[in-house]
Amino acid sequence: MTHSRLIPDIPTLYPAMLLGRSRTNRRPPFCGGDVHWYFLARNAIFEACRLLELGNGEVLMPAYHHGVEVEAVVAAGARPVFYRVDAHWQVDLKDLERRIGPDTKALYLIHYAGFPGPAAQMRQLANDRGLILIEDCALSLLSCDGVSELGSRGDVSIFCLYKTLPVPNGGALKFNRPRHGECLPQRAPKLASVVSLTLSSLLLNLEMRAGRAGNLLRAAIRRMAHLVVRASGVDRVPVGTMHFKPEHADLGISPLSQSIAERQQTDRIVATRRRNYLLLHDRLKSLSPPLFERLNPGVCPLFYPLWVSDKPAMLERLGERGIRAVDFWGDHHPACDPAEFPEAMRARRHIVEIPCHQDLSPATMDWIAKQVELELRGHQAELDPSIVAGG
Repeated sequence: MTHSRLIPDIPTLYPAMLLGRSRTNRRPPFCGGDVHWYFLARNAIFEACRLLELGNGEVLMPAYHHGVEVEAVVAAGARPVFYRVDAHWQVDLKDLERRIGPDTKALYLIHYAGFPGPAAQMRQLANDRGLILIEDCALSLLSCDGVSELGSRGDVSIFCLYKTLPVPNGGALKFNRPRHGECLPQRAPKLASVVSLTLSSLLLNLEMRAGRAGNLLRAAIRRMAHLVVRASGVDRVPVGTMHFKPEHADLGISPLSQSIAERQQTDRIVATRRRNYLLLHDRLKSLSPPLFERLNPGVCPLFYPLWVSDKPAMLERLGERGIRAVDFWGDHHPACDPAEFPEAMRARRHIVEIPCHQDLSPATMDWIAKQVELELRGHQAELDPSIVAGG
């Protein structure tokens, strides 16, 4: 039976967040410097590759990726070459170095779900080989490696706002070293896109707080909105899609998103996400081996990565309970040979994204943990722990 309670996979927009002017967010990329804002983070990746003149060169990218970042690199004229990442999301630095060739222009590092990758080692390798380092923090806004903020070591760093903050859209490109050339002029996003995404987040918040009544109201409003959009012929630009569209590359962030993001209480967000993650870690670690044994200081987890034996079944059963768990990176870009990277493919088949964002209270997290425990106890007996370790 479908549960009336809804647990969104991302933070939602509270009506009060639309008001106010005081700026409280002092974390990267909001704290100054050479920063450019976009409707989507993939636009920032494309622009970074263009300004860094990576066209006709190779960019070494992790075999464990979403796919849209690879599309943006390819659209900019560069050629992706993939390096190994193990089942615990750890970069194989030896494999990375082995793949550097005469056409390599840049190293591309993804920080997964807020957990730091080897930025210092890759920075040193880039320096030694005369290469550019691109730091992809799209999944790691607000996160640190101890005292070092993620995104501070790359020549450029990429951020996505709407995965971590309750904003309708937004990505950022931060230059940590002097750049050559000017960023392309940006178009303002269409009002229909901004209003649609904002309304969707507000309605999701309503459903989360009001249960079945909120669900019915949200469904009715969404039906009316879809009818209006179809009748008007408005072309909306969605977020969270699987593909990069060059025709949207020059879309800038909406002023509303930037205003909301700059007023977020980021210290509280980080503390809440850490509390929620640790609750899940402590409750589930005996049933499913965790990808990370500890939550190091400064890490702001985007979600809890849960290793399951049957991903489709787990997603379906949690969905029936109202928990919007996510099929995290189940597919790969066609340029990457899955046979060459079996550990990345195992991770794609087995990792589910469990929400732990700042909207969720301790009582809600306790309820989520109980639902996941029920499913793990009933269906995890066949999971071979060696598969998590890459065996």
